[in-house]
Amino acid sequence: MEVNSVAYEKRRAASSRHCIAVISTLMLALFQCAAIHAQVASGRSQLSTNQNQAGSPPENGGLSSQSEADAELQTGTTLTRKGSFREAIPHLLAARRQVANEYATNFNLALCYVATSQFRPAIDVLSGLSRRGHDGVDVENLLAQAYIGNAQPQEALASLQKAATLSPQNEKLYAFVADSCMDHRDYGLGLKVVDIGLRNLPQSARLHYERAMFLTVLDQLDEAKPQFELAVKLAPESEIAYLAATQQALFEGEVPEAIHSAREAVKRGYDNPALLTVLGTALIRSGVRPGQPEFAEAQTALEKAVAQRPNDPASQIALGGLYLTAGRLEDAITHLQMARQLEPGRPSIYANLAKAYQRHGDPQQAQEALAVLEKLNREQADRISSAPGDRKMGYAGRGATEEEAAQPHP
Repeated sequence: MEVNSVAYEKRRAASSRHCIAVISTLMLALFQCAAIHAQVASGRSQLSTNQNQAGSPPENGGLSSQSEADAELQTGTTLTRKGSFREAIPHLLAARRQVANEYATNFNLALCYVATSQFRPAIDVLSGLSRRGHDGVDVENLLAQAYIGNAQPQEALASLQKAATLSPQNEKLYAFVADSCMDHRDYGLGLKVVDIGLRNLPQSARLHYERAMFLTVLDQLDEAKPQFELAVKLAPESEIAYLAATQQALFEGEVPEAIHSAREAVKRGYDNPALLTVLGTALIRSGVRPGQPEFAEAQTALEKAVAQRPNDPASQIALGGLYLTAGRLEDAITHLQMARQLEPGRPSIYANLAKAYQRHGDPQQAQEALAVLEKLNREQADRISSAPGDRKMGYAGRGATEEEAAQPHP
């Protein structure tokens, strides 16, 4: 299926909250819809041609039913392109089995299910497409992401390998699935995904960057460092190179270097949400305070990042924390609550929310936030003690990241 490169640049979808241009599960919807719309039009044209050739046009009732089904599909497709995934589902369900292009309807429906974390229904729809011969790269790619969301790593890996056999040089295939692994904290599977990709694309700066990020959250920074450096070497002065250099500096505690790298990227026009978020985060970690030019710079960067990618919890948390430091308590609560809706399992959200509610004069809500924080910390301690190997290290590494994220906002 041909993709629309303009739609690809929109967004979360998502996601990756860790890699610029590595689009998360939700972006795949925007990535496909223009081509699907063209297929729908083609299907309608072909259906009309067949009917005319047969010399027996349907009765008015049939035309009305077909027209209504096409209208439902068009509405569902439009909503999907806008990122209104939950609203699109009823329209796509209404169009199923009544339009000329059933594949378009079912694929869009599966996209919306994945985007709204309804993984079991997505798997059912995509498996049905595969059984009917629609087992191409797009279907297997999305099916792998659905399996990851449904905690079925072996099935996800099988779908990825099938897609990789069909299109081994498709960098976005590995990036989409790796991003889903990051979102669902299956870091061991994520490493396997990027390793498969790197066997086919050993010179991919993006995949080396992805590998570095997985190694970092697995608390293997020594192994991650050469991957960051290789990403910079393979694509010098590119967005991915600047992001790799900035992230490496930030993880190594070289905050001034991270700020310098991010600023250089922005000067070159690489003001994408991921880099802006890293710049704002690095400035906050440097200890800037309200009234300083650097604080205003951090605020501008984070506000722009949130405006461009409102569904990224990392950007929302960073901006909420900045507003908390500035005493803009209602704004802080608004963004932290938005982050809570996007990713309710992140402890730093509740640490900051508790402070914001306490200062706002809402002790009951502050206590509720602290109770959730305590519960999450307890659950994470249990996961660390019971998780094997790479997952144990990943949870521990993620915990350190969350603790660090809460520190700049006293």
